[in-house]
This record gives sequence, structure tokens and C-alpha cells, in this order.
Amino acid sequence: MTVFHRNETREPLPETLKGGVIAIGNFDGVHRGHQSVLRRALEIAESRGVPALVLTFEPHPRTVFRPDTPVFRLTPAPLKARILEAIGFNAVIEYPFDREFSQRSADEFVHSILIDWLGASEVVTGFDFHFGHGREGGPAFLMNAGSHNGFGVTLIDAYRDENTEVVSSSRIRSLLVDGEVAEAAGLLGYRYTVEAEVIDGEKLGRSLGFPTANMQLPPEAELKAGIYAVRFRTADGKIYDAVASYGRRPTVTENGAPLLETYLFDFNGNLYGQTCSVSFFSYLRPELKFDGLEPLIAQMRNDEAEARALLSGVQPISELDRILCA
Repeated sequence: MTVFHRNETREPLPETLKGGVIAIGNFDGVHRGHQSVLRRALEIAESRGVPALVLTFEPHPRTVFRPDTPVFRLTPAPLKARILEAIGFNAVIEYPFDREFSQRSADEFVHSILIDWLGASEVVTGFDFHFGHGREGGPAFLMNAGSHNGFGVTLIDAYRDENTEVVSSSRIRSLLVDGEVAEAAGLLGYRYTVEAEVIDGEKLGRSLGFPTANMQLPPEAELKAGIYAVRFRTADGKIYDAVASYGRRPTVTENGAPLLETYLFDFNGNLYGQTCSVSFFSYLRPELKFDGLEPLIAQMRNDEAEARALLSGVQPISELDRILCA
């Protein structure tokens, strides 16, 4: 899997990746709706014997235009690239998005990026994809550009769930804000997963008999505070059932920064400095303030027992879910 971070120099794309099928979008969450676009791109690429690439943009456009209220990212760039690799793409191009780029015309985007640099043979994107200054480039513009410049265009309709509601990143974010991780998994097509470096902590969990791997999530993360049944994936790919606490730890801190603390079952080792991932299976309870450490320890034992029972024998909901956390 190759991830290209291209700046204005736009170094030549390897010849082996030119002439491919390009799936375009931000794809935050890589949810079932995104997957309908992505899998169609893969099908076309396979039928023609050409590479399949994803063109996405970093950072998220809303972060550029509204820096004071950055978007709650479901899949930051490294995790998104790993998911796209698991789906089957040959390469991901993370194109820098800034205000200068947003001022470029739709015609320049088509010619300088899609034609001259990527040599696209087919573009696959959502039915509502817009690009260029003032969003001047839309589906009709793209179809016309393709017919005049020798590349095909495939537009994919909105993906709807069994209740005919459109699956969207904003809808999934709302579920996570409410702690509805099981419902979010149904829309994602895999369990909601975060990825971060394991950092040193106060080691209180260790002293209580529950050593934890601590991770700092981005400040814009809006996952509901509380206790979750999760699976933990180490940097070398080993997976452990676990219970995780996300929040400010009110029993032991007055107003600490939000922290994800994960207690791995049947694990003994050092994870400091490793980039690991946590996949959320179920919300167990809200974060509580206990009157001392003894009732906290008793509740932690209950949380462990509940998480062990819940995770025992649970099956992946998709092949992608199996790759990420099973």
C-alpha cells in the first residue's frame, strides 16, 4: 500500500499507477455509503486490469474553513489509509487542502490533477461531489469534462440503510456522541475504531490491579464519556478483549483532560510508544464518581466481567471488521 502526500511540486506518479480508476472523496469514516463508491471503483479497475486509487484531501475541508470548530474525525488519515488498504486499493493520494487550493477552478482541478498528473481512465465518486472555486464543478461538469478529455465518470447514488435513511458521516458522529457504538457499527460496516500512541500515565490502574494502556484522542473527538467493551489491537497485530474508560476520571481527578484508558484481559507486556487501535463493541455505563477507591475497584471488576461475557464468541459483522478487530 502506497500513501502519497503530494505538495505543489506534484512529483510524477509512478507509471504503474497511472491510467487507473480514481475514487474521489473525503471518505471520513469509510462507512457503508463510502464503501459503495469504493467497491464500484475496485470492480471497474479489476475488470480493466488497471490500478485502483483513492484521491482524498487532508486536512478535512471544514477544519480549514472553520478552524475554531474542527470536525470530529471518524477516521484520521493514517487509519483511513489502513482501511482503504484492507478494502483493496493500490494507493491513496492525500492531497493537501488549504484555502489556496479551494480557490482553484474546477477546470484546473480536472486538467492538472486528474488528467496531467494521475492520467485517470475513470473517476468514481458520489452523486453530490462538488469541487473547484465556489463549488463550480459538480456532476454535470465532471461528466462533460470526462467526455471531452477521454476519461469515464461513474456517479454513485446515496446509500440508504434498511429504513431508507441515508448513511452519512454526520449521522454516525451523532450516534457516537450518544455512546451508540453498536448502532454506529451498523452504518460503518465495522466497529468504530480509534488509533493512537500509547502514552505514559499516572499508573493508578496498575496500583489498583487494572493496568491500562492510555491514549490521548484528538481534542475534537466527541465520543461519549463512559465505559465500553472493546477490542485492543497492538502494533504487531495481536488482538485482546478489553474494557475501556473514556473520560476525565472524576474519582481520581478534579478536571483532567479526556483520556482513553484500556485494560487488556490476559495481557502482560509494555505497550508504551506503540501506535495501537481500540475498536468499540458496546457502551456499558456512564462515567461515575465513586466515594473512594474501594467502590471503584468493585465496579471495575463488574465492568470486566460484563465486557468478558459480551465479547465472548462475538462474530465480525463484515470482512473489514474481521481485519480490524477479530
